[in-house]
Amino acid sequence: LQMYAFLNAGLEIRFVDEREGHGHERTVYKYAGGIIDFVRHLNASKEALFKRVGYFKVAEETSEVELAFQWNTGYYEGLHSYANGISTAEGGMHEEGFKKALTNAINKYARAKGQLKEKEENLLGEDIREGLTAIISVKLVDPQFEGQTKAKLGNVSMRSLVQRATHDKMADWFAENPKDAKAVVVKAVQA
Repeated sequence: LQMYAFLNAGLEIRFVDEREGHGHERTVYKYAGGIIDFVRHLNASKEALFKRVGYFKVAEETSEVELAFQWNTGYYEGLHSYANGISTAEGGMHEEGFKKALTNAINKYARAKGQLKEKEENLLGEDIREGLTAIISVKLVDPQFEGQTKAKLGNVSMRSLVQRATHDKMADWFAENPKDAKAVVVKAVQA
């Protein structure tokens, strides 16, 4: 229930335990910030590299991608993806698009700012994602899941949408948050 409230900003879910002896315990889930609050929740016990959670949303005719992200000082990659509110634990096309575009965007930024020299190799995706907490939530008309458990999204069009959106919006985020972007690159270089 909490996850659905995170994935749908402003949705309020009320849960009342009416079982005997539970005193009608009430739980309310409502997050005005949606997946931004989800990232904050996941990073609550960690030391963030920067305060404000990055966020963007891009919609096309029949699909949309919403993404929130924040790096922390840890080593764990916390990438969580969803398609139409269903957790895609095995990833899929939307995660592929995000990973590829993020790696390209950060390498491009690092070279443009002189944090990576001309002769140095590009940063690897796993080094860039070290300490990253991100939520990728896509909505689409005709989701094609692989397998019985719907744990992996197979829509190639979502890879393209997420890749384009991530490439463009991450470049904007880097330009608007140069101090935070530098911290991300420094962490990736150290990794």
